[in-house]
Amino acid sequence: MGKSYNSGVATSEKESSSQHVQTHKFLIHHKGDHVGVATNEIQEGEKVIGVYMEDDSTVEVTSKGTIPLGHKIALQPLSTGEEVVKYGVPIGLTTTDWQVGDYVHTHNMKTARW
Repeated sequence: MGKSYNSGVATSEKESSSQHVQTHKFLIHHKGDHVGVATNEIQEGEKVIGVYMEDDSTVEVTSKGTIPLGHKIALQPLSTGEEVVKYGVPIGLTTTDWQVGDYVHTHNMKTARW
C-alpha cells in the first residue's frame, strides 16, 4: 500500500503482484459535509473510498446508483426538507429522503440560491 499525491490530494493505492487498484473515487471538502464529489464515474453497487481534503482521512461508501464524474454522493441519511451542507455551508434542501450512497442531484435536492 502506498500513497501518492496528485494536485495536493492524497490518494491511497493498493498494489498486488497481478493488479494495481486506485481506491479513492470521490472527495469531501470539509468534515461534516453531507455530500462528496465524484472524481471518477462511480457504478451502482460499487464500494468506493472518499478522501477528506482537510486531513486526508478516508470514508468508505457503497453507491446506490451510478454517479457521473463531478456529481455528488450522499454521505449521511437526510430527510425531506433538511439542509444540505457542502464546503462547510448549507447549499440547498433535500426534496426527498436520502440514504448513504445515493446519487444527489436536482431530482432530490434544490439549491439554496433560489
